[in-house]
Amino acid sequence: MKQLTIDKERFKRILPRFALVVVVLVIVVAMSFLSPVFMTKKNIVNIFRQISINGIIAVGMTFVILLGDIDLSVGAVVGVVSVICGNLLESGLNWFIVCMIALGVAIIFGIFNGTLVAYFQFQPFVATLATVTIGRGFALAYSNGRPYIISNLAFKAIGQGYIAGVPIPVILLIVVCVIGFIILNYTTFGRHFFAVGGNKNAARLSGVKTKHVEMAAYIISAICACVVGLILSARISSGQPNSGDGYELDAIAAVAIGGTSMNGGVGSLTGTFLGFVLIGLLSNSMNLLNINSFYQQIVKGCLIIVAVFVDMKSKGKKNK
Repeated sequence: MKQLTIDKERFKRILPRFALVVVVLVIVVAMSFLSPVFMTKKNIVNIFRQISINGIIAVGMTFVILLGDIDLSVGAVVGVVSVICGNLLESGLNWFIVCMIALGVAIIFGIFNGTLVAYFQFQPFVATLATVTIGRGFALAYSNGRPYIISNLAFKAIGQGYIAGVPIPVILLIVVCVIGFIILNYTTFGRHFFAVGGNKNAARLSGVKTKHVEMAAYIISAICACVVGLILSARISSGQPNSGDGYELDAIAAVAIGGTSMNGGVGSLTGTFLGFVLIGLLSNSMNLLNINSFYQQIVKGCLIIVAVFVDMKSKGKKNK
């Protein structure tokens, strides 16, 4: 009887992932018939390029949401990274040094968020909302509201280049996903995210340094946002102060759709992967079918509602 109960619980956890796989397959099969362009090499490469942007941010967001927190500042960090790279590259600084400086600035934003949440007990929504305003203001002030033209070929390869025929952004996505998967599934440090998200007080009493875990989550999220900032700036050959606007919403959607509980403690990068793949496929499919972008936003919103509703029902919680 005990084994049967365990199997039922395990089945409930993995059922949403199978459902996502089925939905993804249905979309692929349906679009193969509905659009002759869908299965072309050019479109497939385009899908993977689009997925890489949201996917990398979603990986970082998974660490934060596993704690029951949220990070609204990732889009602003992308914008800050973009203008810093544009300005420093325009001045002739080595592209690798520029990337390291951008990474350092992103980490500072992560530390700032983590400090407000972990040490000053700010609500994550409020703390990261303030960081959005600071980041956007900094990007505009730093650039005087103008874009920087990027001509450095070595840097542009980050967003436009290929390795063995595979776009570099896709390779970076794979690397980020693998590192995140290993951390969450095969390290003690990774298990601490589930413990803190499940019950912070119990985790603290068990010897987990909860504040360090919260700080780490926001730093990881900021690093992922930095990687996206580098990719985006390199792809469009420009440092734009408004880069990354709204990216946090797609990332949160991918994590929620992937089955990570917004209350923390439950989730996986496998689910997040399926979530951002589904969003990427839907966006590409609706574009090919000439569906208005406004309606695309409605579809994404409905997907989030369904994902959160399923999470609530699986935990037997009711809103009062």
